[in-house]
Amino acid sequence: MAEAYRGVIGAFPYAFRHGDSLFFRLYVLIGTLAAAFVGGLFTFALIVWIGETASAPGGSLTLSRTFIAVLGLFAAGPLLAPTLLVARKHRKGLSYHPRYDTIMATLGYAFLLSLYLAAIISMPESFTLDGETVTRPPPSGLFAPIISVLYAIPQIGALAPPVGSMGLLAAAHYLLSR
Repeated sequence: MAEAYRGVIGAFPYAFRHGDSLFFRLYVLIGTLAAAFVGGLFTFALIVWIGETASAPGGSLTLSRTFIAVLGLFAAGPLLAPTLLVARKHRKGLSYHPRYDTIMATLGYAFLLSLYLAAIISMPESFTLDGETVTRPPPSGLFAPIISVLYAIPQIGALAPPVGSMGLLAAAHYLLSR
């Protein structure tokens, strides 16, 4: 019987030790650090938002604070999902596709890329930061044509890459675990 891990925190070293590929083990490190970074960003955003709206009455502000926290979970959660799913597979000794670990790691990296694409899409043309108007940089370099296309997508379209990537991750887990 495989050694058990204790709770969610123990799943990360367990997945790292029992992962079938070096690519997946690297993802355990990168995905965990990325989730901690993204979680930290949303935590600081929530702290700043509470600080800026502390004197205002509840109501819709309370809802917007909760929305920031939920967005943080939706951003960090899928970064952790491949590690947790693979740890579960190995702990329970379940029969999965032979390349399951590698495929889950690949989809985890794809989700990380989708967050970056969403950040590019959602960047407004200009915004005020500390009383100064800032405009987004014009696309340049090798990826200028791709960035131009991403800038042309309406800001609400920023939801598409992460949501699509989450759906792909869920579908792959379902199909590969049959």
